[in-house]
Amino acid sequence: MAAKKKVAAKTAAKTTKPKAAAGKASVKAAAIATRPARTRIGVIGGSGLYAMEGLTATKWRKVSTPWGDPSDELLFGRLGDQELVFLPRHGRGHRIPPSDINYRANIDALKRAGCVDVISVSACGSLKEEHAPGKFVLVDQFIDRTFARVKSFFGPGVVAHVSMAHPVCLRLRDKLAEAAAAVGIEHSVGGTYLVMEGPQFSSLAESRLYRQWGCDVIGMTNMPEAKLAREAELCYTTVSMVTDYDCWHPDHDHVDVASVIKVVHDNAHNAQALIKAVAPLLADRPEACPQGCDHALDNAVMTAPAVRDRKLVKKLEAVAGRVLKG
Repeated sequence: MAAKKKVAAKTAAKTTKPKAAAGKASVKAAAIATRPARTRIGVIGGSGLYAMEGLTATKWRKVSTPWGDPSDELLFGRLGDQELVFLPRHGRGHRIPPSDINYRANIDALKRAGCVDVISVSACGSLKEEHAPGKFVLVDQFIDRTFARVKSFFGPGVVAHVSMAHPVCLRLRDKLAEAAAAVGIEHSVGGTYLVMEGPQFSSLAESRLYRQWGCDVIGMTNMPEAKLAREAELCYTTVSMVTDYDCWHPDHDHVDVASVIKVVHDNAHNAQALIKAVAPLLADRPEACPQGCDHALDNAVMTAPAVRDRKLVKKLEAVAGRVLKG
């Protein structure tokens, strides 16, 4: 026992030791750095973006979490001097539908991997004429219309409430806007992403309703992803890649499948270019997030320490250990 403690002490700063999951067999966490020398950027790839080109020193690694398995292994690599971790949201080959994605495991795994900035890339439909297919919309608000997903790491035994008033890290969004302009990607800054349950697309009546609400784009995957990223105190932002107009558009039915697939392919190419351009802009990360993303749990936990569920506290170690210690 003493020898094991000595080994753990020597490696604690470099690796994540296996953790025990509540009510399950022990969780074998990958031996990955939890506090890297350089900031790691997490990238969650959406439809059409299942890998990252241009990475060096790459390795796919399995990262286990107390919440189950993430969508796929995580791809660790480097873009120049910047460390990056890529996770395909639907799994390689697009195996997992939106409602069945293990969002908690995905966010937990990225935090275990040492990511502090997370860029979410998502295919979406347009709800406004000015957002034509191929355009990237850097949204800053969400309307959550999902209903069949677990939306919090917290629950009975450890209750917490975080603010979602400003769900996107504006520092990340603005850096993405700067990068998009530099590489010539048509984009707009700001907007609202309506998150629907799916897997079916909207009815015409729904599409018209969301337009009346002033929404810009519609998709199926950014909730509860954004909420969980906030609970995990990660800086999070979204790149919404428009593939087509939603069914409200009078010419929508005239767009054939081949043209939509071409837009998806072009979007994925542009997303690769955008990530490559923004990576060096994120190298000099401020010590603390100006927007407070990294302290979102301050004063959020309502449950008194004496009555907290110990098993849930253990599961929350990677996500909320900062505020649950002691």
